[in-house]
This record gives sequence, C-alpha cells and structure tokens, in this order.
Amino acid sequence: MTFWQKHCARKKLTKLRTEIRLCRHNDDDLLGAEAKRELDALLGDMKAVPAAECGRRYDEFASRFRKAAPPYRHQAIRGLLDLLLVVGAVAFGIRALFLQPFRIPTSSMQPTLYGIHYIDGGRSTNPLLGKLPGPLDWLLFSTRRAEATIKTPGELDVNSFRAAGSMLADSTSFTIGGTKYKLPGDERKVIEYADLEAGRSYRPGEKLADGYLSMGDHLFVERWSIYLTPLRRGDVMVFTTEGLEADGRKLADLSGFFYIKRLVGLPGDTLKIVGNVLMIKPAGEEKFRPVYEIEPAFEKLYSGKGGYQGHLGGMGSLIASPQQEYVVPKDHYFMMGDNSQFSLDSRFFGAVPRRNLVGRAWVAFWPFSRRWGLVDRAGALDVPTGRAEKGTFPVMYRQ
Repeated sequence: MTFWQKHCARKKLTKLRTEIRLCRHNDDDLLGAEAKRELDALLGDMKAVPAAECGRRYDEFASRFRKAAPPYRHQAIRGLLDLLLVVGAVAFGIRALFLQPFRIPTSSMQPTLYGIHYIDGGRSTNPLLGKLPGPLDWLLFSTRRAEATIKTPGELDVNSFRAAGSMLADSTSFTIGGTKYKLPGDERKVIEYADLEAGRSYRPGEKLADGYLSMGDHLFVERWSIYLTPLRRGDVMVFTTEGLEADGRKLADLSGFFYIKRLVGLPGDTLKIVGNVLMIKPAGEEKFRPVYEIEPAFEKLYSGKGGYQGHLGGMGSLIASPQQEYVVPKDHYFMMGDNSQFSLDSRFFGAVPRRNLVGRAWVAFWPFSRRWGLVDRAGALDVPTGRAEKGTFPVMYRQ
C-alpha cells in the first residue's frame, strides 16, 4: 500500500472507532452486558491494530460492530432528531440568557415602535409598498392588502361582525347595506382603521380602506446589559406585568404578561407633568428640569412631529395634575409609552420593580421599515403630529 492509501485506511478506521464510542456512550442504558463487553473488546482491538492492517481488517471490525449493536430502524431520522434536540437546547439557552424575540403588542410606543397597524397606501413612507407581489409584501413588510369600497348604499349592521380569518392571519367580515365586506385584522382594529360607525349612511364609491395592515414590529430584547451597565432615562425596556395592577385589575389579565415602554424615571427621581412636559427632579437635586434637558433621547418626543406628542398629563392616578408629584421608590422605575395619549403605563399602574425587568429593546429585525435596525435610531418623521382621531394620530398611518 502506498502512503496515501495507508492514510485513508487509518482515517476510515478512526471514523468507525468514533462511531462505536458514540454508540457505546449514547446507548449505554439500552445495550445488554454482552454487547457492552463486545464493543469494549472491539475498541481495544482496533486501537492495537497496526497501520499496515487498517484497510484489510476494516470489514471485520465493521461486521463485529453491527453484530454487537444492530442499527436501529430509521437511524438517519434518529440522528436528525438528536441534532434538532441539541440545536433547540442551544437556542433556548441563548433565549434565556442573552436574546429574546418579542412582538410589539399595542400602539403605546408609536411612532418609535409599532404594533399591528394600518398603513395608508397612498401616503406611506415606504416607496416599495404595494409595488411588489402580495407574498413579497408580506415577507418583507409584514403587510396584507386592506381594500374595500362601498357597493350599495345603507348603514352598518352592527350585529354582522364575524371572524373570517385563519390561524395564521385574522380577518373580519361585516355587512353594510346588505353587502358583505371583508378586511384583515380583528373586529376592533377593522372598526378603527375603516372608521365604521353605527347609524351612519354609507354611499356607493365611498372608500372604507385603501392601504395595508401590518403585523407590527418584531425585535430582539437583549437581557444581559441590565446587569452590567446602569439603566438610563430613555432606555426602551421590556418588563413583565407580574404584581402590577391598574384600576384594581391585574395587568396580565388586561393586556398581557409583557409590556414595552420607555424608562423615564430612576429610583429617587421626583416627577410631575406640567403643560404636557415631564419634569424631573433627580435625587439629590433641588430643581425640576424638563426631561429633554436631562436626557437628549427625549428631544424627538417633544418635536411635535411624526406622531410624537410629549408626555400628556390628566391621565391615570399618578402625576395627573401639575400639582401632583411622585417619588420613584428604591429599585423601581417609572415607565411611559411614547404614544402617551394612548398608553397604559406607570401613570396608571405605578413604578415597575427591578425584578420585573426583562431587558433592553435592541434590534427590530422584521419587517423592513424606517424602524428596521437598532431600536430608537430613527428620527421623527418631518410631518406635524396634528390632532388625534379615532384612537390614533393620522400621521401614524404613514409609517
């Protein structure tokens, strides 16, 4: 045998030894005592075989292995399942220790982050939206077409709403003037963006919707930095609602176990809202200052553009009036939504204990939009926020 042939034979035998060792280890609880003894003896014989005999004795060793430990049926499938189990364990470990995927559930953080929302097809900031095939719109932008035009005159039948979607995508059907229509989204969302009203007379040709429904932003929450670096005002945080209540009801029952808000108050801060501006007196200081003077990250929240509206008073049970002050307790954090007119936050349920914190919002990975990438990197859209209508600001429909 040439040197190369000897090398290949030795390598082939080494691979067989590795397979036998794995079998001996992985199936230790399944193999009988005689099979274990035979495999141990086989490993010893293979280790002692001279290099010149590797090729000649390979078939002998392989035959002894299969006789001592016959292969299972569907061995390849079993190996694949083992691999998937290991990959799954690693993925869950990464999720538990480092990164956790999160879907924005509501509109409370708009326009920084969006939950399920309607996009006006004619005024969207996305130049590609609607110019691609439907499946690509979904794949890239998480959108479904929402289009309906009144065909027959009449009023909305308020008893006609029916869930008409699937497990993967919900839709709602309803009837106006005897004609049935169907739009993506649950009943509440469809009523909001289609501006459906009981008692209103609809006329043929009237547009109920001409845009897209987006599934909202999906992001990664990094869980480790909150233990390594101090929390700062302006951090976008995910936390659990365990132990938190609003109006005597548990938040977990009202709107879910995970919330995402912006941290606005640190332990020891004294807070109040004056003229829709959050004023903060940090621990150890004697004067209140606007939050945007203390932390530049808040400047865009007071720009009056793109849907940002500052921090509104007159809501909730805490800091509802200019005379009402609140001191953030030790190891607690005051959280507010950027869409403060439509946000259930610490004004209602109080400061959040540190033990409830999950991590900082890190990267928005889907869909592709002006918010894609590092969370909170995008500035305000250069359009006046305007007045709220039907549960949101019209400018929100552009993003």
